[in-house]
Amino acid sequence: MDWSIQEIARLAGTTSRTLRHYDDVGLLVPSRVGHNGYRYYDGPSLVRLQRILLLRDLGVGLPVIAEILGRDDEESPAVQAHALRTHLDALRAEQQRLARQIASVERTITTMEGGGRLMADDMFDGFDHTKHEAEVTERWGAEAYRTGDTWWRGLSAQDKAAYQERTCRLGADWTAAAQAGVAPESDEAQALAQRHVEWLSSIPGTPGHGSAPVKEYVVGLGEMYVADERFAANYGGEEGARLVRDALAVYADRHL
Repeated sequence: MDWSIQEIARLAGTTSRTLRHYDDVGLLVPSRVGHNGYRYYDGPSLVRLQRILLLRDLGVGLPVIAEILGRDDEESPAVQAHALRTHLDALRAEQQRLARQIASVERTITTMEGGGRLMADDMFDGFDHTKHEAEVTERWGAEAYRTGDTWWRGLSAQDKAAYQERTCRLGADWTAAAQAGVAPESDEAQALAQRHVEWLSSIPGTPGHGSAPVKEYVVGLGEMYVADERFAANYGGEEGARLVRDALAVYADRHL
């Protein structure tokens, strides 16, 4: 089944002109073009468009989106679904944060109109951007948190989206490798481990930032991925987390 460009423009809240532009720049190629020259889009095309619109809402420019998404026809549906799940988790977290802010502002308005006493604890619910501070500080120290927090706050919306997509793709590739039964010491797993280590080294505040991460840090993270279900979920669950842990351990022994 496919849909015409007019149908997709209406459903997606965009314009046919925008969709034609996406085609012209190679960002969203129609699945077929009819004899009348009309563009038609199938299911995978709609998935790609959904991801494009999600990234556009984050303020990401088209060239960066093209780089982030690459060629979806080289990705399995499971990998694409994993990427969308990351978007979904972020949207839900933002929805919850906004709901708390809305409730907080509503309480402030009600209190002010009723002549009541303003309560600071109520006024700033949902405005906290440092919820991971205690955990990061406990694991790696206060300086690590401050450095990482400063780095993250200084990123543009495009850079944040690109970083999140890079993280998402790495998790999806680990998940796919685990589902395929890839061995930790295999070339495929070790290539993923190298990408993982390079990703870690790009984060300011982490041990070994800017060079090779500290071996104990890499091995310790692998153990944490398995022990903490929050992290294991990024790699498809405990099975995927075990592959990451074991592959990182092999890589660390060979290169760190």
